[in-house]
Amino acid sequence: MDHPASKVTAVCLCIIAAFTTIAALKFAQDLLAPVVMALVLGVVLSPLARRLEDLGIPRAFSAGSSLVFAGVALGMIVVLFGPVLSNLLDQIPKIEQQFRGWFSEITRGLRSLGGLSFELERTLSESGEDAVENAVPGILDALWLAPNLLAQILIFSGTLFFFILTRDEIYCFFPQQRRALQTADRAVSFYFTTVTMINMALGLALCAALTVIGLPNPVLWGAAAFLFNFAVYLGPITLVVALAIAGMMTFNSAYALLPPLAFLVLNAVESQFVTPALVGKRLNVNPLAVFLSIIFGLWLWGPLGGIVSLPVLVWVYSAVAAQSKRGHVTAYVSDRVA
Repeated sequence: MDHPASKVTAVCLCIIAAFTTIAALKFAQDLLAPVVMALVLGVVLSPLARRLEDLGIPRAFSAGSSLVFAGVALGMIVVLFGPVLSNLLDQIPKIEQQFRGWFSEITRGLRSLGGLSFELERTLSESGEDAVENAVPGILDALWLAPNLLAQILIFSGTLFFFILTRDEIYCFFPQQRRALQTADRAVSFYFTTVTMINMALGLALCAALTVIGLPNPVLWGAAAFLFNFAVYLGPITLVVALAIAGMMTFNSAYALLPPLAFLVLNAVESQFVTPALVGKRLNVNPLAVFLSIIFGLWLWGPLGGIVSLPVLVWVYSAVAAQSKRGHVTAYVSDRVA
């Protein structure tokens, strides 16, 4: 019988190990973030590489083809969304000016508070100017970031190539869990591919709806919907707020509510009908676990963490479920034989 003190010691050691691991993940972000992103993308591209191998194509060529495909896809995202992000940065001064106007109207109604409103307005003005100035990096910042970015690209490329090249050998180190790991790979590949297509359809639908409504830059908002919807819960909420602000800046009547309402309707159809029909039947992950994983990923590694957190959660969930199912089947067979 275990002594109670030993159980307390084990729990304390687990807590210390968890906090140490989180601190290491936070500290080694520049190294581990591209590695995790490459592993997630490698898992997604594994079915493609496996099909090429089944056709008799050498594994090195299939790994190289997967790397080229990933590079082309990421390059297309940069080319397509680069102007969108640039346009978004150009809108920051306009948004800031609009917020200053709204805040000035509010402070005029709070003159009875004396100098407090003036201090708040001055603080907001100064912080807004600093935010705009810091939003665009200078030349020295760009020169400092260039080698770091190049190193991360090399880490990402090398990890992706060698993972696809040697994934079978890697799984051979875990013979008891090999089938569960392969099942998790298929689940993540199915999830990520399906969600990408759903988000693309959502972005196109929002772009068409905002074009009919007359909101400027509908392509920008469609691209934002495509990207933000990967961050479940938080992304759509952020986009609704942004569309509400854009609507109030563009229209003067209740018509300003149409852009966020249009996205709410489209997102409701996507989240309540489309995604459950295509994904939910095969991957039923607890919503609280999904929400907490995205929050943790955003806190840990920023937007990249928010994107990779859900595929990692799906991978872990699928691997554990497959291993548990395999254990139950083995126990059942053993009982029947006995």
